[in-house]
Amino acid sequence: MARSKSSGRWLKEHFDDQFVQQSLKDGYRSRASYKLLEIDDKDRLFRPGMNVVDLGAAPGGWTQVAVERVGDHGRVVASDILPMNPIAGVAFVQGDFTEDAVLQAILAETGSSGIDLVISDMAPNMSGMKAVDQPKAMYLAELALDLAIQTLKPGGAFLTKIFHGEGFDEYLRAMRGSFGKVMTRKPLASRARSRETYLLGRDFRG
Repeated sequence: MARSKSSGRWLKEHFDDQFVQQSLKDGYRSRASYKLLEIDDKDRLFRPGMNVVDLGAAPGGWTQVAVERVGDHGRVVASDILPMNPIAGVAFVQGDFTEDAVLQAILAETGSSGIDLVISDMAPNMSGMKAVDQPKAMYLAELALDLAIQTLKPGGAFLTKIFHGEGFDEYLRAMRGSFGKVMTRKPLASRARSRETYLLGRDFRG
């Protein structure tokens, strides 16, 4: 089946992208790795020995960064509805984390010391129709926040992708109700035309 002109343009733009090129050189599974690297360089999200949960992890770009930065004494648990190729040192739980059995499996993998950081780069499959895409994206962000509130240790942190639009202000207020500090981040690897941004909550109140 012949590709459309628009898909051909997307492919060219994608493979010409500096972060796609860099990810191929560095061995990262996704250009999204550089979003997390930049945020971590600025905000020092990771510390050696941390327990981290990565939601919507496949194909594993963020997971790779997390496991590198928590070191041998840290623990990274990745979860996604989709399968993900193994990453050394990472426990992967496949399934819908809103289901109790999957959530319990995630918690079992994190161990008894609790969760220090929840990260989520989840996004729905985009249709290009904002009225359809925005509610889906907000729903995923709300699910990630719910899990963070349920599982984080007091003082923990939460980083999530979110899209500007309907529901953003309410979500920001909800985060401010649970975290001592909430910051917005727009890393260089996040395409300028994209409505995506990242919210970082620190000092979870528990």
